[in-house]
Amino acid sequence: MLFAEAQGSGGSGYTSLLFIVGIFALIYFMMIRPQQRRRREVQNMQSAMGIGDEIITVGGLYGTIRSIDEDSVVLEIAPGVTARYAKAAIGKVNQKAVSDDDALDDEAATETTEEESPAPGTTPKSLD
Repeated sequence: MLFAEAQGSGGSGYTSLLFIVGIFALIYFMMIRPQQRRRREVQNMQSAMGIGDEIITVGGLYGTIRSIDEDSVVLEIAPGVTARYAKAAIGKVNQKAVSDDDALDDEAATETTEEESPAPGTTPKSLD
């Protein structure tokens, strides 16, 4: 009697197939796709690194990039102390190096804001 009830359900073949396809879609969108996105972001970060950038390795070591090869970087981990690491060991760029042009632009921007703002503890000038 139980055997007859199991065969009696008509659409169970399509339902189980749809369920399996749904599980695979869920796995793709929850695991595979985010991992591909993270891998792409890490590759972009590692290709955009430059000399003078402050970085953190995947092991937690802080350092400053002194030179870059095709697949390795030389980090200064203390004044006068350098170590060579694989690019894949770089986990995060903590602070990008400031180029001379960017530094000049930043200085000009702070000079204009300092001239416009009143000194601390004083009242602003009126526009009479």
